[in-house]
Amino acid sequence: MLFSALSASAQIENSGFPVLQLDPSARTAALAGSSTALLDNRSSALFSNPALISTEADGNLEFSYLNHLSDIDAGWVSYGKDMGNLGAFAAGIRYLSFGQFDERNDLGEKTGSFSAADLALTLGGSRSWRPGLRYGASLSLMHASIAASSNATGLGVDAGLIYDDTENRQSFGISIHNAGVVLSSIGERSDRLPADLRVGYTRRLAHLPLLVSVTGYRLHKMDGGPEDAGAIARILYHTRFAGEFQLSESFQVRFGYDHRRHDQLKIKSRLDMAGFSTGLGLRISRFAFDYAFNSWSSLGGLHRLTIASSI
Repeated sequence: MLFSALSASAQIENSGFPVLQLDPSARTAALAGSSTALLDNRSSALFSNPALISTEADGNLEFSYLNHLSDIDAGWVSYGKDMGNLGAFAAGIRYLSFGQFDERNDLGEKTGSFSAADLALTLGGSRSWRPGLRYGASLSLMHASIAASSNATGLGVDAGLIYDDTENRQSFGISIHNAGVVLSSIGERSDRLPADLRVGYTRRLAHLPLLVSVTGYRLHKMDGGPEDAGAIARILYHTRFAGEFQLSESFQVRFGYDHRRHDQLKIKSRLDMAGFSTGLGLRISRFAFDYAFNSWSSLGGLHRLTIASSI
């Protein structure tokens, strides 16, 4: 049940280190994860596409918290630094806790308790290549543990490109995530990293304060959906749609939709909101606050909160 829940949240696959598959901030969660080409001056852009790490994120410290189902929760911390001619850099920590479990012997008698958690440390940077074009890469060290004696470690690389067409208010992005190796696995199972190839597009409308975003994900493996699904249905299984009403620099309203999540989590035959997300952003002085809600149908919903500030 535990791993099924995490797989549904990530909408990708059962693999090692599920912390890598969770949306890293309330903004990206509210936009259903459609963030590959989403320009951002926050340090958490490190996790969406390392090419998005911006010089404007210099001194930006960001903290996010996810209240998952049951006793599962997760947190993210990131910080950005402008290094001049070397480029823009960011570092971050991702943490996922599965809570406490009872430890029992062969007779079912409780002998104690143990915990399980994932931890990932990431360092990345980006540089300008040509006008409007940036490239970036990041390296992550992952560690997973169940109790004190069962551990797994891995190394992963993310890389990406972003093109900002300022004149036409649009941007294009492409990124590859979690390409790497698993150094050790838990138990006899051979873990693997959740590799993901993404392509994204965003556009700010000319006569409406709305940013629209479309992202294709897991494009290296076009699976999912019913066995008899047509081409359009399979494309939808790898596409996220989102919008952000940028009412002012201090207030934004967001929404998103992920068809794969909707199909995997829906319970009701009609008007099931699984796969839909919404949220808002608010800036007060030096502090920015973001909130996101992701519907899990009758199971409930996930709440995320992000706080960011320049220091």
